Amino acid sequence: MLEVRGLRKVYGGHGRTVEAVRDLTFELKAGELACLVGPSGCGKTTLLKCIAGLLAPTSGEVSVHGQRVAGPPADMAVVFQEYGRSLYPWMTVGANVELPLKEKRLVRARRRQLVTDSLAAVGLHDVENAYPWQLSGGMQQRVAIARALAYEPQVLLMDEPFAAVDAQTRADLEDLVRSVWQRFGITLLFVTHDIDEAVYLGERVIVLSASPTVVQHQVTVDLPTERDQLATRSLARFAELRAEIYQQIHQAKAASTADRLAAEALA
Repeated sequence: MLEVRGLRKVYGGHGRTVEAVRDLTFELKAGELACLVGPSGCGKTTLLKCIAGLLAPTSGEVSVHGQRVAGPPADMAVVFQEYGRSLYPWMTVGANVELPLKEKRLVRARRRQLVTDSLAAVGLHDVENAYPWQLSGGMQQRVAIARALAYEPQVLLMDEPFAAVDAQTRADLEDLVRSVWQRFGITLLFVTHDIDEAVYLGERVIVLSASPTVVQHQVTVDLPTERDQLATRSLARFAELRAEIYQQIHQAKAASTADRLAAEALA
C-alpha cells in the first residue's frame, strides 16, 4: 500500500547544505499499523511530510497503491501533533470535520453521514455543535482523528499526535487508535518518540538512525492483537521488545556522537 524507495532529502543552499534523510527504504502492507521511532532530530517529521506529498524529496520516491506521490494523495489523511492549530476555533466540531469533505464534492447528505459516523467512532457523537475551544485537549485530538476518518483514507499518517496530552488521556487515545485501525482497516503509519507507545500500538516498529537518516532496524511486534494498557505492558515480551528498540536507538545516538567528534577532529 505504501512504498518508500531510496528517499533522500537535503536542505539548504548557497554553499551550505544539510542532509536530513539519506537513502531511506521501507514499505507497509495494506491494513498494517507500523510505528516509526528514532533519536530526536533524526528527520521523522521530514520523512512524514515527504510521504504526505507536502515536501518534495531531493531524490527517491514515495508511492501509494502503486501511484507515485507528487503532491498530497487523494486517499491519504494526516493527523498532526498540534491539534490546536489544525482545528478552526470559529467553526463547530461538525463543521471542522466536514470541511475537507467539501473538497471531495460529496452531496450534503453523504457529508453529514460521514461526520456523524466518524464522531461516533471516536466517542464524540454528542459534541458536534460545540466549538473546539470548549473541549479538552484530548477531545480536540479526537476531533482531528474524526476528521481524518471522515475523509475515508486508505492511508493514515499520524505525527506524534499525543505528545501534548496528559498520560491518562494518552493511554485512552492509544486504545482509540487501535480500535479505529481494527474497525476501518486503514494502513496506518504512526510517528512517535515514545518507545513504549510504539510497542503498544504497532504490529511493526521501524527504527531510524540519527540524521542523516536511514532505516537502522525493524522489529515485528508479536504481542496479542487485543491489547490492554495494564496487561499488555506487564508482559515479559513487551519488556523484551522495548529493550531491543531502546538498544537500537542508543546505538544510533552513540554512532552519531562518534561521527560528530570525528568530524570536529578533522576540522
